[in-house]
Amino acid sequence: EVQLVESGGGLVQPGGSLRLSCAASGFTFDDYAMSWVRQAPGKGLEWVSAIKWNGGITYYAESMKGRFTISRDNAKNILYLEMNSLKPEDTALYYCATSEFSSWGQGTQVTVSS
Repeated sequence: EVQLVESGGGLVQPGGSLRLSCAASGFTFDDYAMSWVRQAPGKGLEWVSAIKWNGGITYYAESMKGRFTISRDNAKNILYLEMNSLKPEDTALYYCATSEFSSWGQGTQVTVSS
């Protein structure tokens, strides 16, 4: 079965950095584009970033550009999201998913607070 497991979340101060990981299994990872999506407390889902199957093309929501970097290691079946210059408004549960959103992980919590 398809399995996506996020990790790397935690509590950081504003301006800090964090690297999230998503371990994938149960499907041919390098056949799929992948995405990160987040949900802040009391808010709806917000698309964060996406990456094509070979990592050659990436996409970001406007508020993430210049701060977040999506990447993947197809040999290890892992998706990454490197987050820099974190802001309190980045506080959310972060999910990885296939880019058509047919499969989701359980999410990892990121809290940005002083």
